[in-house]
Amino acid sequence: MRNKVSIIGAGNVGASCALWLAQANVADLVLVDIPQAETMPVGKSLDLLQAGPIIGYNSRVVGTANGSYDGTENSDVLIITGGLPRKPGMSREDLVGANQQVITNIIDHALPRSPNAIIIVVTNPLDTMTYLAYQHAKLPKNRIFGQAGILDSARFAAFVAQELDVAIENVHTVVLGGHGDEMVPLTRYSTVFGVPLTEWLPADKLNALVERTRKGGGEIVNLLKTSAYYAPGAALAKMAIAVLNDSKLIVPCSAYLEGEYGLSDICFGVPVKLGANGIEQIIELKLTAEEQAMADRSVGIIRETMKALK
Repeated sequence: MRNKVSIIGAGNVGASCALWLAQANVADLVLVDIPQAETMPVGKSLDLLQAGPIIGYNSRVVGTANGSYDGTENSDVLIITGGLPRKPGMSREDLVGANQQVITNIIDHALPRSPNAIIIVVTNPLDTMTYLAYQHAKLPKNRIFGQAGILDSARFAAFVAQELDVAIENVHTVVLGGHGDEMVPLTRYSTVFGVPLTEWLPADKLNALVERTRKGGGEIVNLLKTSAYYAPGAALAKMAIAVLNDSKLIVPCSAYLEGEYGLSDICFGVPVKLGANGIEQIIELKLTAEEQAMADRSVGIIRETMKALK
């Protein structure tokens, strides 16, 4: 039987994710959106399907009309991209109320049709919405996680490769903590050709790259007047592929913690091993006092955002 991935939210991020996944030839895809979107998911899926002969992928792509979830049954992975995007000047906290309703509505419609699915969340504010999805779905914690550090790490790596004029394959970066402004960059674990970044870059230049990474999402919002979508879509696809292929891929993502890193009852960005069972291992890194202080600050910001949940 062919794998199936349903993407709930067929906007920019969802459609970009669908394109990356289709090219990977790992699953058939179903696109769903809100009733007000009418036939938009059907049109996008048809467009993606017709690109298959040109690019050379065989993934079957379909969309549903008027908010219907029919056709998503027995999905192996549910990717939740639905929600209001962040606008210029809008904090993630501003999104909590509206997107809380979006998340609960999606789970109520999608999960009964695919009770064995792995759920990946990208809706902002990411860590809070992932926590909400975990609490509402009442699934084992390994089956619900959020796309966080994998995107922030990618942004960091892109900036480092650009600065040093090296191949992106040589750059490996590690980012923990909350998604975006609350991220915790671990520069001593980040390397180029196995050599720590601190030996490649002076402190002021490295700090500037870290700060640009921290504000990376906001930089794109200010330029596009909406949230990023190519890189977030690619990050989601990579996580889904790791699950479908049982890759045992180690990436940072937002996971529900029960004592790891001294934290409980929170979703927080940490390194995990992704495979067929979702999160198969949470990897605990030893943090310096400075790194721990940044992590504590990130935790505080996330918990403050969580207070907006009703």
